[in-house]
Amino acid sequence: MLETDVAPGIHRLQHASTNLYLVEHDDRVLVVDAGLPAVWRELQEALRQLGRTPDDVDGVLLTHAHFDHVGTVRRVRGDWQRPVWVHPADERLVRHPYRYAHERARLSYPLRYPAALPALWRMARAGALTVRGIDDATVLTAVTPFPGRAVVVPTPGHTAGHVALHLPERDAVIVGDAIVTLDPYTGATGPQIVAGAATADSQEALRSLDALVATGAGTVLPGHGDPWTQGIGDAVAAARRVGAH
Repeated sequence: MLETDVAPGIHRLQHASTNLYLVEHDDRVLVVDAGLPAVWRELQEALRQLGRTPDDVDGVLLTHAHFDHVGTVRRVRGDWQRPVWVHPADERLVRHPYRYAHERARLSYPLRYPAALPALWRMARAGALTVRGIDDATVLTAVTPFPGRAVVVPTPGHTAGHVALHLPERDAVIVGDAIVTLDPYTGATGPQIVAGAATADSQEALRSLDALVATGAGTVLPGHGDPWTQGIGDAVAAARRVGAH
């Protein structure tokens, strides 16, 4: 489902409890994150709704390379011939999106948190168990071009190479899974870091929230859950109250 203008010129495509974003700039579109495989048709339809074509797409910026954020990258590379950018610390993960570090056993979470089952089921139906990575991602550098004065903000912890994208001209920050408002592993809502079932280092993830506070953004656009419009400071304060789980 496409939700237009969650921030000026930024559109959210939500499918199977997972978000990706389309950032319009001039006559171009930057896609941030690549969702699960089943979102491919919806992504193409979203471009049509915006009056765009794949030729207008710069490429895909990955906030991180977990399976639920790289589900369409093979189509982006193969069908669209567009680059997929990833932080160098996640370059191996984008090749093997299930081989990620995590602090706690994953299989125990559906038993401990039955409220997570609907989201996990939706993700499974959307292809969460069949994602294939790519070998030809483009490593982010200091000169990688992004819209306007957009800034890539390193936010390691969830993965080693996790990044956010701050768009100061739109008073927004796309945070990936550095903060979510729905944790797929627990079903809990409200600003928080993701559970240890999918987070490599929760304490580092909590420390990385300082870099998000420094953006001062009014709108927070997470990888899972609804946008938060009460400012990054309040979102981070809430996430710190929840802490690691």
